[in-house]
Amino acid sequence: MTAIEQLLTRVAAKARNTRPWGWPSLPAPVDAATLDRAETALGFSLPPLLAELYRRIGDGGFGPSYGLLPLLESSSAGEPPVVAQYLANRAEARKDPGWFWPEGILPISHWGCGMYACVDCRTPEGAVLLFEPNADDADHAWYTDAPGLTEWLATWLDGSGWYEESSDATDLEPWPEFRTRTATAMPPAPVQAP
Repeated sequence: MTAIEQLLTRVAAKARNTRPWGWPSLPAPVDAATLDRAETALGFSLPPLLAELYRRIGDGGFGPSYGLLPLLESSSAGEPPVVAQYLANRAEARKDPGWFWPEGILPISHWGCGMYACVDCRTPEGAVLLFEPNADDADHAWYTDAPGLTEWLATWLDGSGWYEESSDATDLEPWPEFRTRTATAMPPAPVQAP
């Protein structure tokens, strides 16, 4: 069994036995057609591990804090799905020069107080970022949480993430690519989600 298969097995076991706040049950996984529709609406592919989480574990409802958000459809937990949030953040970034939401940065989990765990879909390993909008300025709103989804999931499984009582988000480093990823001209609006 590969390391990724072992990780998915551990995530599946914890997902079956642990409910994040607001999730009464683990949603069914998405099918290939739903994943295709989501990627078409986004205009890019999900990193392979993130796609597998949605296809094999569930359509959100597992993971740290409030858990992963649903991919394309709203859930009983009340949080808008990943695709809708990404498209709304990108639309706001096109309208408001003070709002910076980099292309390819997908919000996957809500921490509360406007904070999100986000995946950089431009990296195959799916680097995980913390978006902290309560910071004093945009340069200090983005932090590197984990170099990839594999490490991020491992901290959840092991109880060693910054969000645990014994840890602190102030230990996170600012995301070094923020300025270069937001300095380019905004692309045209993507196709709306179905």
